[in-house]
Amino acid sequence: MDPAPDDRTAVTPPSPDGQSRRALLRAGAAAVAAGTSAALAACLESDSSVDVPPGVDDPTSLPDGQHAWNDALAHDADGNVRPPAHHVFLELSLRGGPDGSARETVETTLRDLERAVAWGPEGVLFTLGYTRAYVDRFDASLEGVSLPEPDPMPVLAAESDVTVATNDALLHLASDDAAVVLAVEEALFGDRQRLDGTSLSGSLADVFERVDRRTGFVGPGLPAERQQGLEGLPDGDPVPEEAPFFMGFRSGFRESQATEDRVTIADGPFAGGTTQHVETLELELGSWFEASSHDQRVARLFSPDHADREAVGKYGDRLGTDPGVLETVDRIADDARERGIVGHAQKLARARDDGDPVLLRRDVNTTDGDVCGLHFVSLQRELSEFRRVRRAMAGDEFRQYGVGPRQGNGILRYVRLRHWGDYFVPPRRQRALPRPNPDT
Repeated sequence: MDPAPDDRTAVTPPSPDGQSRRALLRAGAAAVAAGTSAALAACLESDSSVDVPPGVDDPTSLPDGQHAWNDALAHDADGNVRPPAHHVFLELSLRGGPDGSARETVETTLRDLERAVAWGPEGVLFTLGYTRAYVDRFDASLEGVSLPEPDPMPVLAAESDVTVATNDALLHLASDDAAVVLAVEEALFGDRQRLDGTSLSGSLADVFERVDRRTGFVGPGLPAERQQGLEGLPDGDPVPEEAPFFMGFRSGFRESQATEDRVTIADGPFAGGTTQHVETLELELGSWFEASSHDQRVARLFSPDHADREAVGKYGDRLGTDPGVLETVDRIADDARERGIVGHAQKLARARDDGDPVLLRRDVNTTDGDVCGLHFVSLQRELSEFRRVRRAMAGDEFRQYGVGPRQGNGILRYVRLRHWGDYFVPPRRQRALPRPNPDT
């Protein structure tokens, strides 16, 4: 698409009418999934448009942690962090070696982006993380960060066809505006000349090849809109209108999320960074909605006690900032033995550290491949903490009560693992093709 007459990227402003704004978000989700210049052009068809919010004069003034998004994000009416609506995940493979020239190109391009577009949901938020395959390009080992070989855990992989991320890097772009995230993607890879009047002096395409592109969205109304025509969903549009996720309930409650400080690497040359796990789950929503009642879904997702007390509401609207699962942990063995069911969140709460969550989740829905799914995005200080939570999700100890993966063991029977990737996300100062031992 050609630039606007003043060489600025135009985006559609939020409408004061909530329903009109929601319609724009829905159209944007489809455009991001399409990922073409024509889709970007469709986002910009409006008689009323505004410029991309400008970035900062000095990119070094931005938070050192690439993952430090929360201060820039808005909150919902209950006080939970509200994630950006539109997401793009780009798997990248290096065209050559991670030398000084490539490193300079990556850093220059990203700093130009930060000068051109605001760091925030009205502009763009992003992280650039690296795989074990990237680290293995060097003779030295990764200092101060454990990044094991990717190995999908059997709890979800047993009945799944899993693709493991073996490329070099993952770029995650997020924005509330579909036009912005599409325009940024184009600009970063040389398909667009200017952003907000600023030309990017480099292109990531000179360093990386885009190997895979996945997309996602999150927010009330978006799953309900995108459910139409997808594989595996029963008739009648079962996803509630206000639900931000395909399974019909809210997530990301403040009290069930680790803080950004908790997931930040505290020591060593990569202090200020984090580790990231990103996997794609295919959801079996046909049986989720058709073979169980609302109370049964609440019991599986939260706990049987939540269903008994009608504590959740239609889509999690009664839970505020705390889903209240920690207090159900002590009765989990009784629930398995007497009720034949344990809740997904109830199981995960057992893996907290002195009652505090260890994972910061930034999950989004996806309709990639015209299938309902979830991109599970987890940040943690160490990947071992993610694996500890995943073992709690497995709930193998409840088999003695007849609670297996295909019975009442949370939501295991409704998810299939399709993609698995582990990454380390260095601090902003080292994000451009980092050396594994930068202080040496």
